[in-house]
Amino acid sequence: MTQRLPPSLTPLDTALAALLRGVDPVAPVALPPAEAIGCVAAGMPQGTAYPPHDIAAADGWALRASDLVGASAYAPLPLATAPVWVDAGDAMPGGCDCVLDADAVEVSGPLVQVLAEAVPGQGVRRAGGDIAAGATDRAEGHPVGAAALLLAGAAAMDRLSVRRPRQRIVNVPGATTTAQMIGGIARAGGLDVQTFEAAARDEASIAAVLDASACDLLVIVGGSGLGRQDAAVTALARRGEVLAHGIALQPGRTAAVGRLGKVPAVALPGSPDHALAGWLALVLPLIDRLSARRPRRQISLPLARKIASSVGIAEIVLLAEEHRAWMPLAVGEWPFQAIARADAWLTIPASHEGFAAGAPVDAYLMRE
Repeated sequence: MTQRLPPSLTPLDTALAALLRGVDPVAPVALPPAEAIGCVAAGMPQGTAYPPHDIAAADGWALRASDLVGASAYAPLPLATAPVWVDAGDAMPGGCDCVLDADAVEVSGPLVQVLAEAVPGQGVRRAGGDIAAGATDRAEGHPVGAAALLLAGAAAMDRLSVRRPRQRIVNVPGATTTAQMIGGIARAGGLDVQTFEAAARDEASIAAVLDASACDLLVIVGGSGLGRQDAAVTALARRGEVLAHGIALQPGRTAAVGRLGKVPAVALPGSPDHALAGWLALVLPLIDRLSARRPRRQISLPLARKIASSVGIAEIVLLAEEHRAWMPLAVGEWPFQAIARADAWLTIPASHEGFAAGAPVDAYLMRE
């Protein structure tokens, strides 16, 4: 069935600028490291050096390298006193700057002989070698991942400062699968997500669950078209303001952007492919602004084949990496199998007719 469209389409750039206008980053919150995964780091205080002092990096004998010059299996070096045995992680004894393997020192009663030389720092983790004193977290503005948890654990930090926008998802009946997909993507991206379902598809039922009192962005899933049972946009207009309905975006043309008080709102179509395209083109930039996230990483590879696009509509292309090139999977309409296979996505501007085969293009990764 042909999808009914709004009488006019707002350029994607215009709609996005209206959506982002006046939106500031949310205040940082302190979360336990395990809960901060995926959230955007808001910076960490200057920490102390780690390790705080020289420690053994391996099990063995702690010695001073300058005392071992010339030692070998053919010319064992006798020691007046037995060296100290250390396990990995133990503090290095005073005056010792290396750790020798167990078989490099021969102990026979009171006789101790060294069978190998060493260099200063061998088998040792130096003080401040992992984290320098006064160092700040360079991950600010990037999602918290395993590396950030490692640094937090080493610094004995039980809280991380992150920005975690609160997202309210309103599920219009008939779009449950799509709403679940959007909610899963949002949670994986570190958002604090709450989902509410309208009692019915009519304007009053949808308007009843449009509440901006405890969220930083509102996403309505389903009912954004012009069908007889599509009332999401009129419900948003009833409770707030519609800035644009009908975006020059393919897929996703029946999406809408607006405000509920000061909270930005996006109405996504109920179809999974159109909703995902609207999420990538409209919601992700909004989340990045709220999170004070640094620009997302793009990967540049040549196109495996030509992409043709219609002038006047921004089109999002799904891509898969094949043999160090981007293989276009879907343009315009997205089969579900293409969504499942996609490694990255690319927006073709409305003023562009596409890209030739072999042209290098910068694509955003679907999963970071």
